[in-house]
Amino acid sequence: MSRREHPHTPARHGGLSRRGLLKTAGGLTAALAAGATVAATNSSTAGAAPATFTHPGMLHAYGELNRAKVRVAAGSEPWLSGWNRLTANSHAASSWTPNPQATIIRGGTGQNYGILYNDIHAAYQNALRWKVAGTAANGDCAVRILNAWSATLTTVTGNADRFLAAGLYGYQFANAAELMRGYGGFDLDRFRKMMLNVFYPLNNQFLAGHNDACITNYWANWDLCTMNSILAIGILCDDAAKYDQAVNYFKNGAGNGSIRHAVPFVYDNVDGYALGQWQESGRDQGHTTLGVGLMGAFCEMAWSQGDDLYGYDSNRFMKGAQYVAKYNLGQDVPFTTYTWGSGQNCAQQSHTVISSSGRGQLRPAWDILYYHYGRRRGLDVPYIKAMAESARPEGGGGDYGSASGGYDQLGFGTLMYAK
Repeated sequence: MSRREHPHTPARHGGLSRRGLLKTAGGLTAALAAGATVAATNSSTAGAAPATFTHPGMLHAYGELNRAKVRVAAGSEPWLSGWNRLTANSHAASSWTPNPQATIIRGGTGQNYGILYNDIHAAYQNALRWKVAGTAANGDCAVRILNAWSATLTTVTGNADRFLAAGLYGYQFANAAELMRGYGGFDLDRFRKMMLNVFYPLNNQFLAGHNDACITNYWANWDLCTMNSILAIGILCDDAAKYDQAVNYFKNGAGNGSIRHAVPFVYDNVDGYALGQWQESGRDQGHTTLGVGLMGAFCEMAWSQGDDLYGYDSNRFMKGAQYVAKYNLGQDVPFTTYTWGSGQNCAQQSHTVISSSGRGQLRPAWDILYYHYGRRRGLDVPYIKAMAESARPEGGGGDYGSASGGYDQLGFGTLMYAK
């Protein structure tokens, strides 16, 4: 069921429906104008999957890809600076040679997961170069990497961190594959089988059972990377049940990745802006920013399929991102004691103050948010905007250090989302 909303009042329980927005506003240009009167979807539990999935339809739909292509060809900024950041990255070279493994281990003895995330980012970056510049050598390289892994990988394992690997690298791998859908020589069917047989079972196991721990034991980013992988696999495989599983968990899940757990406290007026305390704020700012980046990726993938989770629950995610941005810009934010159950017996733990550890850390997570809230929606988001400007032009894997944290986001938001 939908209802007509006041132009500046988001639906209380639903978000802005992109399909409804496009239909109501009469086209893409009008739809993206600030303050458009739109129809908002209010169901929080009904299946969200579209009758027919849009392809490409994850982090980059046709409009974003075409805009980047046109703007780079014209030498326009900031797209050109974003493009130059991409082409300067060694992972984007068409000479990249994949190193597929049958077993990937994250956590415990024999860790080798760095091999996987380096190859994934190389596949993704070469796929972007193919989509933006049409260079066949880059398209061939991306397919070579994707085919090599789908012919080889059978197992992702390790200690509890195996669930992080399955989530982070699952959604990233699926995004690279989505960009190469229909490319000559790409074995999409075999790749989809790998995603369904290797990544999804771990994703589903974690979201359903949380490694046999207390439901709140794991931080928001564990749920979020898992939700991202399930959503991306659903889109890649045209699987409505998996898509709905991820979206419904975002809205109603019991773990810390669902929107009301990831942003447990909302402050209606802090220096004139609504802010939302992020679940990991008392832990450290690196993981807090990771969570924001993962939720941004989740919302963008859903947006590409016609669902506005960015605006769900009165822009709750926007308020959380504003909070994180403001604090990481060096400004003060309120903090409410956060208490959760840990371990297998739900032993109570509490954060009483916000953590300054990692404060000011930059991840390629902010342009995707600024260009949605500030430009698509025309909303006033000064803290998100300032964080995006401080990190621009965004790079990707390989530009933020050699540790795994530098590969948690696919990046290149300046190139792909500038409007």
